Amino acid sequence: MKYLCLVYYSEAEMQKRGDDHWQSLNGECQACSQGLQEAGVMLDGSALQPVATATTVRVRDGQVSVTDGPFAETKEQLAGFYLIEARDLNDAIRVAGKIPPARYGSIEVRPVRDIYDASSDAVPYADALRS
Repeated sequence: MKYLCLVYYSEAEMQKRGDDHWQSLNGECQACSQGLQEAGVMLDGSALQPVATATTVRVRDGQVSVTDGPFAETKEQLAGFYLIEARDLNDAIRVAGKIPPARYGSIEVRPVRDIYDASSDAVPYADALRS
C-alpha cells in the first residue's frame, strides 16, 4: 500500500540553526532517500521551496481567487514529502521515523487512495465536496 509521508517543521526555527545545520540536514535527507530507494520502499519524494513561495488557489461560487502565500498560518509548514510503499500503517510509521526532519518537526503519514478504485471504502470525492 502507498503512504504519503508529509514533512512539517517550523521554517523560522530551522533558519535560526544556520547554514551549516541546513547543509547537514540536507545531506541526511539525501542519504535517507537513497537508503529508502535502495530498499525498494521510496517511490518518490521532494523538498519544497519555502512557504513564502506558495500560491493558494480557491474557487468560490465559480470565481477563482489566487492568494500569495500558504493556505493558513501555522507553527509548522509543509517542507516536503516521501511517497513510500509499506505493508501496513505500522510499517509506514517505522519508515517515517527514519526521516531526519522528524527530529525537528513532524511527519504526517497518510494512506494514498486510488481515485479510480470504485471498491475503495473512502468517501467519494464528489460526496466529500458536498459536505
